[in-house]
Amino acid sequence: MEEFAWFAGIATCVKLLLIPSYRSTDFEVHRNWLAITSSLPLSNWYSDETSPWTLDYPPLFAYFEKFLSIFAHIVDPKIVDLQKGLNYESDSVIYFQRISVIVSDLCLFYGVYRLSKSLDIKKRRMLWIMILWSPSLLIVDHIHFQYNGFLLGILLISLSFLEEGKDLIGGFFFAVLLCIKHLFAVAAPLYFVYLFRHYCKGGFVKSIGRFIMMGIAVGMVFAISFGPFLYTGQIQQVLQRMFPFGRGLCHAYWAPNFWVFYIILDKGLAFLLAKMGFNIQTPAASFTGGLVGDSSPFAVLPRVTPLATMLLVVLALSPCLLKAWRDPQPRMITRWVAYAYTCGFLFGWHVHEKASLHFMIPLAIVAIQSVEDAKHYFLLSIVSCYSLFPLLFEAKEYPIKVLLLLLHSLLLLSVFTSKFGKRSSEAVGESLQRGKSDGKTSKGQKAAHEVDNGAGFVVGWVGMIYLLGLLVIEVWGQFLQPYLLGTERLPFLPLMLMSMYCGIGMVYSWIWQLKWIIKC
Repeated sequence: MEEFAWFAGIATCVKLLLIPSYRSTDFEVHRNWLAITSSLPLSNWYSDETSPWTLDYPPLFAYFEKFLSIFAHIVDPKIVDLQKGLNYESDSVIYFQRISVIVSDLCLFYGVYRLSKSLDIKKRRMLWIMILWSPSLLIVDHIHFQYNGFLLGILLISLSFLEEGKDLIGGFFFAVLLCIKHLFAVAAPLYFVYLFRHYCKGGFVKSIGRFIMMGIAVGMVFAISFGPFLYTGQIQQVLQRMFPFGRGLCHAYWAPNFWVFYIILDKGLAFLLAKMGFNIQTPAASFTGGLVGDSSPFAVLPRVTPLATMLLVVLALSPCLLKAWRDPQPRMITRWVAYAYTCGFLFGWHVHEKASLHFMIPLAIVAIQSVEDAKHYFLLSIVSCYSLFPLLFEAKEYPIKVLLLLLHSLLLLSVFTSKFGKRSSEAVGESLQRGKSDGKTSKGQKAAHEVDNGAGFVVGWVGMIYLLGLLVIEVWGQFLQPYLLGTERLPFLPLMLMSMYCGIGMVYSWIWQLKWIIKC
């Protein structure tokens, strides 16, 4: 516990140092939510349009903002003033909101502590470095500004209980998470299948009883969250705010996922067909601004709808659901959840680049299991962190984000080499013991043991070439393009190249995880 406090304390000191750094529009978004929940009655929370930054998170997050607004009013009443507080940027609001994120990270600390308390010292330290010192979390939460650490902490608490076989409370915390941020619902089908098969087992009467117990626990959370809005007749407005499908297929900065390649393919086909003499109409709709009427933003390829993306996510998730149905194992649940969020990131509708945190944090837990998992995480964590660079576009933050990524890469290289550098019989014995504790050793585990007996942690020449490609993309975007093309010609090119190149890494990760899940 004392050593964990040191790791958490160092992370907190870094977060305090970042308080004066760049703040995105999300800073004003959350300040406005403080004002809405403090100044208005509950029945008006989801209908207020005083600011363009309207409340669009589920009710439990609104209650969280209401709780914070009590302290905000004590610090500075103008913070929660709906009219006078618009775009308020005094030191009081900056320090209050920054510190609120830092304090809410106590939830993340607790989740990491619960997951690591039974591990050996080396694995504990690895996990603390990967999560508590995550550069992606520092960039998104403590510079750009969001509350992902708080949300991911609840996810980790849920996973820690599931790994211990405490399914009811694990399901309860996941229901809480869904009512705080609904974008975590991608893993809901997996949770349902896993809990139905693992928790609701036994005889007919016992199974029905447990199913009812789970239903009561989850239903209670949703009733507390949505019940007041159902009572006041605001439930439809709440749901409309939570699911604004008109925002378009992609975010303004294309997240590095499958749809990047779909869009580029459409543009490439349109260019080639136009050169061949075909009459190709330039679409009026935008990929990022929502669909205009019934028109499609694609020139050649079929229009993509929210329903189509949902079906594609479920299809990608189906092998994992089958595994959970046939053989629900607590030791696999974290890997399955990480894969579910990877599917959501890769094929979902209007995905933000920040959503990579949803699978990167669970994958940190998986990374300590074998050398192959460590290699996969090493590459993916660098790609994921680099894909977040456009969030910090001001010159003064450039050294910070580069330094965070470099330190993260060196730390991971050091701890993974230390742990997996030489595969000892003791390490292999630990892996075999995990299989025995579950009553069997699968083919996937045997394959992992064979690999772990090899050369240890080596990135490999393919991985090194790919990582060097990230450096090439960065040098081109930051230095060569402005010098060779100027600032006016092809200003979109650096971001497009970054999305495409990082997208290759994300697609590789999805395929790698899918293969691992199938063979395990």
